[in-house]
Amino acid sequence: MNIKHSRSIEQLVTGVATSDGAGVKLTRVLTGKLQRRLDPFLMLDAFGSDNPDDYIAGFPDHPHRGFETVTYMLAGRMRHRDNAGHEGLLDNGGVQWMTAGRGVIHSEIPEQEDGIMEGFQLWLNLPAKNKMTAPWYRDFPSAAIPEHVTQDNVTIRVIAGRACGIEGAVMREDTEPMYLDIHLPADATFDAAIPATHNAFIYVYRGEVSVGDTQVGAQRMGILSNTGDGVRLTANGNTRLILIAGRPLNEPIVQYGPFVMNTQEEIHQALNDFRNDRFA
Repeated sequence: MNIKHSRSIEQLVTGVATSDGAGVKLTRVLTGKLQRRLDPFLMLDAFGSDNPDDYIAGFPDHPHRGFETVTYMLAGRMRHRDNAGHEGLLDNGGVQWMTAGRGVIHSEIPEQEDGIMEGFQLWLNLPAKNKMTAPWYRDFPSAAIPEHVTQDNVTIRVIAGRACGIEGAVMREDTEPMYLDIHLPADATFDAAIPATHNAFIYVYRGEVSVGDTQVGAQRMGILSNTGDGVRLTANGNTRLILIAGRPLNEPIVQYGPFVMNTQEEIHQALNDFRNDRFA
């Protein structure tokens, strides 16, 4: 489709190098200070390395409450286990979507001793009414992610939401997330429609893309303005990026590590429930 007015880049963001789990090295792109601006999204981590020392220890058992996690694996293999009895293997091109809800304890451990491990983990907030819903989990292998290829050979993988007339692997009410992985050949242009209600951003993980007069290079996030019916992306060389958008909840955000609730009292309750083995 051709959009009438493209959103522009409001801000460029460089991620912060950090480690999590048992020492996995990653880049935290969406941090706490951007949570209100990019509501309903709470965090985005990008990880990528061919050095096993950077990822081999993985993420041993840890808790979550009050939000959803979306792990998209570009390369590598990760084994998920949780205290609700779920287990799955996340492989190249696959997605793991987990609703922590009222509480889950899980682990994510690499199932490889060498090679490239690359992907993203996104945290998506839950509305207050669903914070204490039952935990839910599903793995989507690469073949289950709908794809569309344009006449200009732009490939769009629709992880969540709707794009190019197709429905993604996951649909959600309330936050209505859209999660696209877009592969653009050199000089190709793609117009992505974005609902006017949604906050949105892109993250380039290969190459460089132009949005209007602004260039967004590899390992950079571009926060999109909220004016326009979509975004026009033009590749400067072969480029790959993710485009993420969602309808803000406009609710209080109170976070304590892996717990995201609406009040301090709910955080205290989460800590108490976890310490007393009341998750799941």
